[in-house]
Amino acid sequence: MSAWTSDELHRIGAATELRVTSQRPDGTLRPYATIWHSPLGDALYIRSAHGPDNGWFRRALASGTGRITAGGVEKDVTFELADPSICTALDTALHQRYDRFGPGPVAAITGPDVLDTTLKVTPRP
Repeated sequence: MSAWTSDELHRIGAATELRVTSQRPDGTLRPYATIWHSPLGDALYIRSAHGPDNGWFRRALASGTGRITAGGVEKDVTFELADPSICTALDTALHQRYDRFGPGPVAAITGPDVLDTTLKVTPRP
């Protein structure tokens, strides 16, 4: 498994938004969706603001592979459900990044009801 470089995580983390797409069975990529994100330690995490039925989230989880772009970094990636132990730290990181946009938007991606929509994003070799 590959890992993010500190430069990549810094550049991705400096971007307000991230664009994510999943890979179709034939290898082509779906249209990008723009979402919020956060690096945490040496990992990158994304969440669905509209629950597990959000299209981009369902497709990313089913495919397991795709691509992200943010902060001038574009990478082919894998998606996997995040370890529940990072939930509180990720909530804190997301609040630090996005509370400036108001309580409604950030509430959609934080709290105990969003754990099942948290994906760890890892670069593919």
